[in-house]
Amino acid sequence: MPVLLLLLTMMLMLAQGAAHAQPTIENRQDIQVPNNLNQLEFYLITVDVGANVWDNFGHTALRVVDNTTNTDLIFNWGLFDTSIGNLRFAANFARGIMNYQLGVAPPAWELGRYQAEGRSVWQDRLRLTAEQKRTLYQRLAWNLRPENISYDYEYFFDNCTTRVRDYLDEALGGALSNQTQVLGQRTFRDEVVDHYASVPVIAFSLNILMNGNIDERMTQWQRMFLPLQLREQLLRLGMIEESETVMSFAPPEAGPSANLISLLLALPMLLLLFSVRRASIASFSSQPGFALRAPAISYRLLGLLGLIIALFSGVYGLIMSLGWWLSSHQDVHGNLNLLLFWPTDLLGLGVAFSWLLKGQAYTLSSTRQQFVTAYLVLHLLAALVYLVMALFGLGGQHLGSIALYVLPPLILYALVVMIAGMRPIRSFRWS
Repeated sequence: MPVLLLLLTMMLMLAQGAAHAQPTIENRQDIQVPNNLNQLEFYLITVDVGANVWDNFGHTALRVVDNTTNTDLIFNWGLFDTSIGNLRFAANFARGIMNYQLGVAPPAWELGRYQAEGRSVWQDRLRLTAEQKRTLYQRLAWNLRPENISYDYEYFFDNCTTRVRDYLDEALGGALSNQTQVLGQRTFRDEVVDHYASVPVIAFSLNILMNGNIDERMTQWQRMFLPLQLREQLLRLGMIEESETVMSFAPPEAGPSANLISLLLALPMLLLLFSVRRASIASFSSQPGFALRAPAISYRLLGLLGLIIALFSGVYGLIMSLGWWLSSHQDVHGNLNLLLFWPTDLLGLGVAFSWLLKGQAYTLSSTRQQFVTAYLVLHLLAALVYLVMALFGLGGQHLGSIALYVLPPLILYALVVMIAGMRPIRSFRWS
């Protein structure tokens, strides 16, 4: 499943989101600043979300125009090196090794890329005094030094947008951070899920794969990790004096909710549960129990549903387990969703294929049947604990949407499998 492999590269790092002081600029006096700062203009470049999965939060850059020397460049903090190979890059990203860097390019090249991608772009001239321009220019020159050009990317708190936000705040003497400490109602989870509405499986998956760290309510300052939020706050605070829509495209449309699709799986599960009938002894080797009516159809339906559930549950559990063990991303550690999604569920793929191909209950020894039943009972007990935690808000992680949309089909699936999915074989002892 390529999309699930992609998710592994998208584990989001969370850290404390307070405004932090910029590193001291050494040899500031050696940085040459344009003589006529009135001819120096800074523009905020805001790029809307795009159709690619990595474009769903938009992008921010800074355009610097020196009318005295006819210099016009765009500073972009979203560059990364994939020359080491995509797999190695993805592995480093998942482990928390994310080395991004500043790039500088002419506007024609930078804006042409967004034109080709069909993404809206806004350009806003920033209202800055001569001294503020001097401070910002010196910071950009400092950032261009070879030892400073790279930085450790943190998705929410040190990205292409927060770099611009923090540099502007430094130039404004802290005015931006001081005026945006109001705590809002939105959480990081809200933004992640909403911004991937056009790719429902990604939104659904990230909602599962990320722990309670992202359920922190954001201040206006923290929310400015989003390009459109940075632009909105600067407009609100009167820090923009001239705006221009460089290009305009329709944003990607939201897809069908993966939560609702997940809940729809409960309907065929209910039908299968209602189709359970008592089975009599069919041969000397089988034991009485329960089976599904119209087995050629019902067991194949159970197999199809089993493939979906075992694959997704197992893969989610595997990613969360490996992330907890191997990754430095703190927002994938100790995820309460591991109560529902277990890596060992991948073993159920073989049973699901058997139902799908044979159209009958899966036959196994009484000992193995008892083991599988115990495994399913443990799953149901864990689901009960999860439900209690969701109802009473325990654990500090938002569990409501998963408890509402995902838990019902998982519980029904476990019940159907436990009641009618297996057929134990009677063992004989000959004297």
